[in-house]
Amino acid sequence: MASWPRIAAAALGLAAALSQPCPGFAQEVTLDIHHLLSSRAPAQVAFLEPWARRIETQSDGRIAIDIYPDMELGGQPQQLYDQVVQGRVDIAWTVSGYTPGKFPRTEVFELPFIHEKNAVATNLAIQDVFDPYLAEDYTEVHPLLVHVHAGQAFDSAGQPVRSLDDLKGLRFRTPTRTGGWMLEAFGAKSVGMPVPALPLALDKDIVDGAVIPYEIFPPLRLQEHVSAVTVGHDDRRFGTAVFIFIMNKQVYEGLPPDLRQVIDANSGRNLAADIGQVWMDVETKASQFIETSGVEMIELSAEETDRLQRASEPVIDRWIDDVASRGIDGRQLVQAAKEAISRHQ
Repeated sequence: MASWPRIAAAALGLAAALSQPCPGFAQEVTLDIHHLLSSRAPAQVAFLEPWARRIETQSDGRIAIDIYPDMELGGQPQQLYDQVVQGRVDIAWTVSGYTPGKFPRTEVFELPFIHEKNAVATNLAIQDVFDPYLAEDYTEVHPLLVHVHAGQAFDSAGQPVRSLDDLKGLRFRTPTRTGGWMLEAFGAKSVGMPVPALPLALDKDIVDGAVIPYEIFPPLRLQEHVSAVTVGHDDRRFGTAVFIFIMNKQVYEGLPPDLRQVIDANSGRNLAADIGQVWMDVETKASQFIETSGVEMIELSAEETDRLQRASEPVIDRWIDDVASRGIDGRQLVQAAKEAISRHQ
């Protein structure tokens, strides 16, 4: 029988061996993801965390991913795109509209009544038109996914929105310039700001409400500030925000080919439908949360929704004229976006 010292030495040797990285499974790369919302927000819990774990698993542990919510790595939400371009962070998730002028083609999906309510259909439509129409917006970065959420509702802190006329003169927060144009067309006043600033803006009476989806209520505790939420007939939404999940181009291109394949397998069309469904499921749960919080839920009639749509039509013409100055055929892009969404609706 082996002596105790020999057994102990063997055990220590085995423990030391097990603590060493296994050939072929050693961590090679650590990537960071930076975003603007809290660690409790659906963006992190339902999207970024599962995505990171899939990458780690499918790379056999060779890629590790750290997530930094709430702008923990510094800067403002409007700077997330530049942080990726400059290599200050590897990956960011943000709203394209927070960087005005960088994504003129992508704006087509923000326009009123292009996206209506189905995030799965619009996400797949974005994939359909990405290469022929949108790709030029992303030459400085490696795009992992361009997607939408369920779409914007009118969230009112005071006077509920029951008709187009109720919007006149109200100050509403919007994340995008096209959302601002839409509010102006409805007779409201637009105030641009990142969504984390909204609770304070409502509390300080800087705005009367906001255009946002249901899903942002729980993480920002908006039920403490908002008294009514309004959507169109059959839950139609009033435009949407487009989100960009982007990676530093040099970091992506510097990965070994097999690790790039892992990233690719979890990007673009391979991710679009699943993430669309994630947002639809989150929206359903958030709707139930809002109802039980005592916030009034309002659905406009078909006639009133049609009034809003007609009032918003000049916004699309304004956008078409605006992007024409940059050599973009906006009318063709609007038609392509509508047809692509219709195919997946």
